[in-house]
Amino acid sequence: MYYLFLADGFEETEALATLDVMRRAGLSVQTVGVTGEYVASSHGVTVKSDIGIDDITREGLEGAVLPGGMPGTLNLEKCAAVTDCVSYCHENGLLTAAICAAPSILGHMGILNGKTATCFPGFEKELTGAKYTAAHTETDGCVITGKGAGCAVEFGRAIVAFAVSQEAADKVLSDMQCF
Repeated sequence: MYYLFLADGFEETEALATLDVMRRAGLSVQTVGVTGEYVASSHGVTVKSDIGIDDITREGLEGAVLPGGMPGTLNLEKCAAVTDCVSYCHENGLLTAAICAAPSILGHMGILNGKTATCFPGFEKELTGAKYTAAHTETDGCVITGKGAGCAVEFGRAIVAFAVSQEAADKVLSDMQCF
């Protein structure tokens, strides 16, 4: 099971495009409402989460995905259950993925030390210990980072390549008519 965390102010394209790509690949993903069952995006789109923050468990956990957006990123970072889950994933070699402003959370937690990473322009200084590249996506071990909303499908592809295979990721994007 993968958790995709949603907090008020999340960037909807980064969350929903990534979720869509992952589910098309057959991955079991649950959206987790950090700030409530219904979560408002940074552009006023309200999404009903699959489960609440109090319902997360480590049993069967395969990874954590953090969409960016403001103030969504700040709301994710101030939630101890989110950072505990992210720490657990990273410490156990499970997928630890963040896009846009959310890689700053990984930087603040020390997860990016010695890693190659990307983020939304202006957040580079928050990627403590990382080698910043400005690429659309970066995969370094179990850590995947993405640049922003326009890279969300590619970010989802990187997650599927990590979790399943590059062939499966390419098939999903081909079926979606991305290439």
